[in-house]
Amino acid sequence: MFNGFYPRYDLEARIQHTKLDSWGDIPSARMNRIEEPATTDFQSVMSGLVENLNTSMNAPDNLLKDAMMGSENVDVHDVMIAMSKAEIAINVATTATGKIIQAYDKIMQIQI
Repeated sequence: MFNGFYPRYDLEARIQHTKLDSWGDIPSARMNRIEEPATTDFQSVMSGLVENLNTSMNAPDNLLKDAMMGSENVDVHDVMIAMSKAEIAINVATTATGKIIQAYDKIMQIQI
């Protein structure tokens, strides 16, 4: 069908280079880069995660109340989406809690 036809694309010119590329004049973002964490203690990180979990757990109830009051901005689909997000957040939180407890148990089993 296309005998002898080869499209002429300059593919190298069409590639978008990013900071992660290690060739050319662009320095690699993965080398010699140390970032300071935004929060330094474990307690503040965990309390922030719990607050976000609490907010996501309360969102379906608030949306359901608004939908029952007849608000035009809230639909039943929004309530169902919020419930799904809350369910996923609970699953992630329970999995993370289990992993943290397992890591703590392994650390406590280390003999010095």
